[in-house]
Parts: sequence; C-alpha cells; structure tokens
Amino acid sequence: MPDQNKSQLAAAGHRLPAERGVGAILRKPIGAPLAQPWFDKFTLMTLRKWFFPTSRLWAAARAAEGSPERFYDAVPMSPRASERARLMQALGKFEAARASVNALEAEWDKSFFGKAEVSPDYLVAVESGRRDRRNDYNATRRLFRFLLAGRKVPLIKLAIPHADDVRAVYGPLVNDPVAAFSVPSPMPEIEVSRKVAGEVGTHYWLRFPSPSQRVGDTVYARVQEPENVENPPTLLFGHGVCVEFDHWHGLVDEVETLVKFGFRVVRPEAPWHGRRVLPGQFGGEQFVGTSPFGPLDLFTAGLREWSVIMNWCRQNTNAPVAMGGSSLGAMMAQLAADVSQHWAGHLRPDALLLITHCHHHEDAVLNGALASIWGIRRAAVEIGWNLDLLHEFLPLLDPGPELQVQPEHIVSVLGRRDVVTPFNGGLFSLDTWGVPSENRFILDRGHFSVPLTMMRDQRPLIRFKQIMDDIYQGSSL
Repeated sequence: MPDQNKSQLAAAGHRLPAERGVGAILRKPIGAPLAQPWFDKFTLMTLRKWFFPTSRLWAAARAAEGSPERFYDAVPMSPRASERARLMQALGKFEAARASVNALEAEWDKSFFGKAEVSPDYLVAVESGRRDRRNDYNATRRLFRFLLAGRKVPLIKLAIPHADDVRAVYGPLVNDPVAAFSVPSPMPEIEVSRKVAGEVGTHYWLRFPSPSQRVGDTVYARVQEPENVENPPTLLFGHGVCVEFDHWHGLVDEVETLVKFGFRVVRPEAPWHGRRVLPGQFGGEQFVGTSPFGPLDLFTAGLREWSVIMNWCRQNTNAPVAMGGSSLGAMMAQLAADVSQHWAGHLRPDALLLITHCHHHEDAVLNGALASIWGIRRAAVEIGWNLDLLHEFLPLLDPGPELQVQPEHIVSVLGRRDVVTPFNGGLFSLDTWGVPSENRFILDRGHFSVPLTMMRDQRPLIRFKQIMDDIYQGSSL
C-alpha cells in the first residue's frame, strides 16, 4: 500500500480536529481544580452509581437487539410493565446509534486498510465521523439511566469460574512463564493503515491476529508519531481497565506530550476493549467478571501481542523502545519487563514508564476499591474460592524481584491516596527493584487524579525523555 507524503498529510484542511473534553480543559488554568484528590472520590462514586450500572444496561441492549424481554434477561433484572414503552423507545434509539457506528466503522476499515486510493480530506472526514459516532454510541448509556430508579442494577455480569476449570487450563502454566508468555513463531503479519495528520502528530493503525487461541480475535493499535522525525524513540503504552481510548472524546491523555517531544506512541487495545469487546458486554467486563480467568487470559494474550508490536517497533526505528502504561497497562508493562528475559533481546524494553501501578495482582483485583465495588472477592468465595486457591494462579501475573530493565531506566508515577491500585504495592515495587529517587514521582493524589495532574505537571515525562535520550546516546542502536 503506498504511503502518503508527509507534507500532503500536513496540508491545511487535512488534519483531524482538536480533541475536546476534559483533556483540553485540564491544560488551561481553569482545569487546575479538577486535578485534586476530591476528584478521586467523585469518580469512584460516579463509577459505582452511574457508569458501571448503565454500562451493564448498555451491554444488555447490545444483546437484546431491540427486544425488551431479551434485554431484561441479559441484565439480568425483573421487568416492569410501567417502563416498557420508555424502554422500547430507548432500545430504538440505541439500535439507530449502533447502525450508524457500524456503518462508519465499515467505511473506516475500507478507507484506512483498503486497496483503493483515498484523499487526505476523506480520511479526515471518515476518522472524525467514526470517532463522533462511536462516542455517541457509547454515550447511549444515558438512555437507560431511568431504569436505575428504585432498584439495584448489577454493576457487572459476574461469571466466576470454578477452580478446577481454571486449573485445567492454567495448571500446567503457573510455574512455566516461558510457555505462558511465549512469543509467537512465526510472528503474525501486521497490517499498517493509511495515515492521517492530527493536531499533534500523525495517526495510523496497526492490526494483526492475536496469537492467543483463548482470545482469538484481531488486535488493533493506534500509532501517534511526530511529523518529520526519522527514527523516533517509541513508547508502547497500555491503557487502564474499561478505558477505550480510541472510542470516546475527551479522555485524559497523560502521555500525548511525548509526541511533542519527538516520540512515537503506540497504544494497543487490550483484549475485550474497544473493537475487541465481546457480544453482550461492555469494555473490560470480561476481564473483571470472569476473574481469575479474565486476568490470566488478558495478560497471557496481551503480553504475547505486545511482543509482536515490539518486533514491529524495532523494525521501524533505530532509537530506543520503551514500554509503559497506566493502571492495568502499567502492570502489563512491568510484567513484560520481567517475562521478556525469555524473549529475544530485541523484544525487551529499554525503559519503563509506569503510572499508578502496584506489584501484586491481587492488590488490585481483590483488595482495590474497584474490586470492592464490583464484588469480585465475595462472588469468588460463594463458589468455593479462597486465598490459597487464588495464590495458586495469580502470582503468574506478578513481576519478579529483578526486571530486564535497569532500575535507572524506570520512571514511576504513584499517588499516595491511590486505593484502586494501592499505593503501598507500587512503592514495594520501586523499593524491590531499586528505582532511584529521581525517577520516583510520588504525588499527593489518588488513582484518577494522578493522570489529570500529569496533564499539567510534565516533570515525569521530561525525566523519561532524558532517560531515553541517554540510552540512545550511550548505545549502539
């Protein structure tokens, strides 16, 4: 597929519009009050009372295909005759939004990955339209808010597996990380989309079949890179649970500044998020609702997918390549920096950028504030799980005491008030690995206000850039 000329991409009228929403506000003086600890309590309350229950209703609408009976069964919840007419209206609007987004997604696929030549203006129009329609489709959660009145709606659909079922799949792998996180051979072929200029950098997408048979879908990754920079340093950056960066307007982007610094940023969609959400679910629900299968499947698939992307990154730059992420993405990155000792040298990251991470997986999935909201521990105990059984499997997802990255090349951003990926767990990691004090950025913030603060406080990113520059200048890459 022919590449487009960079000067043509950057021509007037050929750029994606500026992103709107919270991210744009935070960079202005008016955004300062948002990046404070009060925001964490507000966000947890909003997630518990609105986002997760309406997401479960939205997911049920995906399964219902316009049928109120199927909708109630999918939630699940008891029907009420008094709300049927309003529910029918909501389902109709939902289906109209779904039809619109599906049509735009199909046109986007043809325009960005198809063989026919497409003008830069058309690419901008299609990508802008796709993002708008997808955001509107996701926002149809509000159509079902009336169903929250006077009843308890499930926050997620729990389907906790029995221990014997998990043991049958992961029993042979719990003490064999080489097999659990094996690099695919041969590497799957990566499709690269056409490119479109944005307000910050050039955007395009990668896709390839997941090497995990248990996931078995197509992996997508959005690439954002600086214009007119040859061999840019690269950051493979993972998102948090239930975060669908490529499908909402206004999400906080704490690392976009790196593109302005000359970095390429590659953002893979984790299994069961974005284009990879399973039918009848919302983004991230499979990961949460089927624990411990969900975490085991996501991490073993996700890290193998990251090895494929790392291979592509190395083929497309002579500069250093780092891994990083926020929350779930950070925990994937730190585990990759451990298990990559079993990978070829070029697949190992040169540095890490970890934001709101903790060391032990159970800290987040059993003891964190979101885990408490979801009721995972309680549901697991009800079907016979206990800590001994969980400790049989979850340590597979914990990084070891030494990583395949020098401590001096690890930058960490933690919040003292973080109760989602608890702060003490992240601090334990830094002490265990010997991360120097100048690479530790400890903020008086919580899980959600840390990335908001990073939108205004660029010290962690400046330090990370310094490290990547030093690696490049001191290496033979």
